Order: sequence, then structure tokens, then C-alpha cells
Amino acid sequence: MNRLLAIILLALAGLNTFAGTIRVATYNLENYLDAPTVSRPHVKTDDAKAKVRESLRVLNPDVVALEEMGTTNALLELRASLKKNGLDFPFWEHVQSFDTNIHVAVLSKLPIVARRAHTNEVFLLDGKRFQVKRGFAEVDIQAATNFVFTLFVAHLKSHLTTAEADEAEERLGEAKVLRSLLDARLAREPAARLLVAGDFNDTPDSPAVKAVLGHGKTMLFDSRPAERNGDTAPGEPPYFEPRSVAWTYYYGKSDTYARIDYLLMSPAMKARWLAAETYIPTIPDWGVGSDHRPIVTGFKTEEN
Repeated sequence: MNRLLAIILLALAGLNTFAGTIRVATYNLENYLDAPTVSRPHVKTDDAKAKVRESLRVLNPDVVALEEMGTTNALLELRASLKKNGLDFPFWEHVQSFDTNIHVAVLSKLPIVARRAHTNEVFLLDGKRFQVKRGFAEVDIQAATNFVFTLFVAHLKSHLTTAEADEAEERLGEAKVLRSLLDARLAREPAARLLVAGDFNDTPDSPAVKAVLGHGKTMLFDSRPAERNGDTAPGEPPYFEPRSVAWTYYYGKSDTYARIDYLLMSPAMKARWLAAETYIPTIPDWGVGSDHRPIVTGFKTEEN
């Protein structure tokens, strides 16, 4: 799609970009499958789908990154059902890589003007070649007339053990591949507006997440969405994060909660960031839809 056509589509859509802000979310849908597979035998129930739609209506994002999406048909079913509920996403992307069951995807109200799916990335671990399981989506999005940003969507290796490799080392390998893609882009375009969204399957202090964040001038900023519940006091000691409720995932087996879903941004993207539009929605019975909670962040579409 060329830039002129994208701008025309923005004008025709009458989107809230003309109010000066956009919202971008990420949501792991927990097996949004329309047909069972050998390793994932359960399809998404009608009640679970309804709760997913409710969660997205509450957020009303302009763009949403999705993880654990099933086939293209499953994505288009979700898109169509959201449209019936008044949430229309004309533009979409679906990336299928090594994992044939679940995928990363994007739904967008804003024109997607370029696509660079990464489906064959590999890394070495103990002398063996491993392919990134879910690949990475990379799309350029026309948010306003003079505002284009690049969205990367990732779903890193889970904590499930395999005979092939240590799961943490495999996850770190995938994280390093993702970071290499970011570094290559920032080397070509230091002022690139990059937003990295998805389920990294690890906590902020883990080697995998630290690898994605990077360091120095090109270090990504962690937006750290949290509940809007009145908890605004600083952390103790003050260099800790605030004691706000920021977990995104519930693991039933150990009855634990963790922050493993992220919205990270490059320095140029952070310049447009709106902290007040960055949060986790508090939705009754959120777990009916997924074992993850969606997170959202906002951006100004115009410079000050």
C-alpha cells in the first residue's frame, strides 16, 4: 500500500488519530483455535470468545497485537465478530512459522503500509540449529499523515520443557534473534519509531527480556502498564518499580501471577508516549477469555 492511499484511507475512516492520540494493545488469547490439533485439542469456547471481544471493546485499541492465534480463518472470525460488536479492524496480518498450531497476528484500524514477516529465523544452541517457533510479525503502520511506526509482534518460547534444549536457553536464543532484527533496523535508521509487543514468557529481570531491551542509546523503554486502581506511590527503595498491580499472566498449576507481556519502544517512539494512556483494564471474570490479561499504551500522533 502506498503512502498516499494510506493517508486517504485514514481520512475516510475518521479515526481517533485526528483527536491526536492512538492506542496500541497486545493480548495473548490462549489458544484461539477454530479446530483442535494433536498438541492443542481444545477449541476456543463461545464464552471465551465473548470475553475476548468484551476485553477488546473495553480497550478499544487502534492496533492490537495478538498471540496464540489459530489459523487465518480463526483470525478472520474474530475480526468479523468484533465488527458486529462495533469494533472494526479493516487491516490485518497473520504470521505462520515453525509452530503450526498457534501464531502471531495484528488487527488494525490504521493502514498497514508495509509487511516484513520473519518466519525462517534460526539460532545456534549447543551446536544445533533451532528455528524461532512462532516467528515475528513486523508491520509499518500509518498512524497519521506524518506519523508512521513499526510494530514487531513476538511470542517467545514457553516454559514447557522439551527433549531438544533447555527452555530458558531456547527462549534466550529467540530473544537474541529479535534483538538482532531491532539492532539492524536502528543501525539503518536510528530515529526509527519501533514498538515491540507480545508475550515474552519471562519476567523483566530474566536474560531473555534483558536481551530484547538491549542497552545504551538503543535500549528499549518498558512502558509497564498497570491497573488504574489508585496505587501510585513510588517503590521502596525508590529505584524499584511502583507497587502497582502490573501482572499480566496467571499460572494455575502453581497459583502464581507474573508480568510476562510487554509493550516496549525505541527512544523515538517514546518521545510520542502517553503514560496516562498506558494501563491494564480491570475486567470481571477476565480469565474466562484467556490466562493472560491485555495491556495497552497510547501515543501522540503529532509532535508538540
